[in-house]
Amino acid sequence: MEKILVLDFGGQYSQLIARRVREHQVYAEIRPCDGITAREIKETGYKGIIFTGGPNSVYESGSPKCDPAVLALGIPVLGICYGAQLMAYLCGGEVSAASGASEYGRTPLMTADCRLFAGVPEESICWMSHTDQVTRLPEGFLALARTEKCENAAFADEGRGLYALQFHPEVTHTEYGRQMLENFLLDICGCSCDWQTDSFVKASIEKYRKELAGKRVLLALSGGVDSAVAAVLLHRAVGQNLTCVFVDHGLLRKNEGDLVETAFKEKFGMNLIRVDARERFLRKLQGVTEPERKRKIIGEEFIRVFEEEAKKLGSIEVLAQGTIYPDVIESGKGDSAVIKSHHNVGGLPERMSFSEIAEPLRELFKDEVRKVGTALGIPDELVYRQPFPGPGLAVRIIGAVTAERVKLLQDADAIFREEVDRLPVDERPDQYFAVLTDLKSVGVKGDARAYGSTVVLRAVDTEDFMTAQWSRLPFSVLEEVSGRITGEVPGISRVVYDITAKPPATVEWE
Repeated sequence: MEKILVLDFGGQYSQLIARRVREHQVYAEIRPCDGITAREIKETGYKGIIFTGGPNSVYESGSPKCDPAVLALGIPVLGICYGAQLMAYLCGGEVSAASGASEYGRTPLMTADCRLFAGVPEESICWMSHTDQVTRLPEGFLALARTEKCENAAFADEGRGLYALQFHPEVTHTEYGRQMLENFLLDICGCSCDWQTDSFVKASIEKYRKELAGKRVLLALSGGVDSAVAAVLLHRAVGQNLTCVFVDHGLLRKNEGDLVETAFKEKFGMNLIRVDARERFLRKLQGVTEPERKRKIIGEEFIRVFEEEAKKLGSIEVLAQGTIYPDVIESGKGDSAVIKSHHNVGGLPERMSFSEIAEPLRELFKDEVRKVGTALGIPDELVYRQPFPGPGLAVRIIGAVTAERVKLLQDADAIFREEVDRLPVDERPDQYFAVLTDLKSVGVKGDARAYGSTVVLRAVDTEDFMTAQWSRLPFSVLEEVSGRITGEVPGISRVVYDITAKPPATVEWE
């Protein structure tokens, strides 16, 4: 399989760069800049290398750098922002503070004719974010683009396959960024675009069919996208040797527990154990209002329930998880074969002593996981499930969590999602849900005074959830939702709409 190496120098867009590469059906792998040697890169056979951006200056003490020998491997390299400055620095050029010439945001760009800019007009818009810039190019490099304040907005030594962009081609604000990346991947690196969902599914099933032959596998099924896709993929590989434990803590969305059980038991014929732990979790949460405390209680109790069920099943050799690539990157782990108490699943006790761990999705981003789920035939209600916090509705209920308040929120949230889902797909927000506040409000119902709870509707538009803008839902939809919630859900007397972006707010309320 062809691979592109994304060397991470601490930039906020490292994962986005890798995703953009994969959108061209080329597999991208992120590694920390000091976590791989030039020799390893050469032996692995990467088709190309991308240096990411980062917040540092190349002249700062301790600023992230890589082995200069990487640039002499004969493998094409694309430096982005800090990565461009580092390339110039390592090759003998000069980088200086912009001295009042810093650029941030949308910036007019003038480009020259070259392989990297094939199909890109001479004038376009790019996205800049820099305080330093390259003031003297290294020997053998030529300037390829400029802006009003940056003479070396792009430069290259095309004979050596070294290209550099001061701006960010991976963000949508750079008008022809996708074309630039495509030129680098296909023309300059010679990639053949063989990273396909169908081939991944087939290869993964064959891999685990061989590796897990005759072994019992246990998977904690949350009903979320990642664990659901991992479960179906492994079931195709090992069949009835897979057992899924679904801990129903009672904090899921309305009817979601039944949906999970029906899908996996009836549609896929899996060994599924549904543990009704609703009362148990509510007892643990009684009187708890602090968000982080809620999270810790739910996480720990989930582990305890899962552990109890695992013991009932006897000796099981393999623990399966829905770990995905961002989890691997953020945890800083390399490949691992045995479980540790601090693993991504959330700290399973060491005494459970599984001899192996299976993580079939550890190479995939979330959007790729959804594509695999669709290819496996998982219902859209699960594959395109809205992002949902691990502690469930407990952190969408401000204040105390009780059975009554959970039901109020489930009913209100279901109405909101039902009405938004009537919109055409391309008009729906990227995430939408209801929050139950701890505010009481006076209302009038049936000519009588009512005193009920206040519900907040939250809907956002975003590409990567790093930033988000509140959604401009049609007033007619908001009016219908408000009328239905206050009319159909006893105990709620007021509905409000959250119009705060991220930042300064977060998407979730707790």
